[in-house]
Amino acid sequence: MLKEFLSAQLRELSEQAATRSEEYSGILGSIKGTILEYVGPNGLIASYIVLAVLILVVVSRFVKIGLSTLKFLVLPAVALAAIGSLVLPYSFAMLLPVTVATCSLVLLFKG
Repeated sequence: MLKEFLSAQLRELSEQAATRSEEYSGILGSIKGTILEYVGPNGLIASYIVLAVLILVVVSRFVKIGLSTLKFLVLPAVALAAIGSLVLPYSFAMLLPVTVATCSLVLLFKG
């Protein structure tokens, strides 16, 4: 019974995804046609380059934010929790939320 229900849900989701992909491909096709009509193949190449650069910038920002979070939040919080569990009578698991909150507040006020 559960298997049939999940199969039906999966089938419904795949049909919805196929419908959405047709909509988006139609939109992208019309955008491509408009660019070709007004500025030609050189404009289409330029728009591909601009789109690739924008995607690279967004991805690089996300990577930078992730690495900064790891460097300035995760590693200090884990280190403080490990040191605190050695010094204090609390366990690592009990200290970790406190150290994460503390490091977050320090970063928030540091700017």
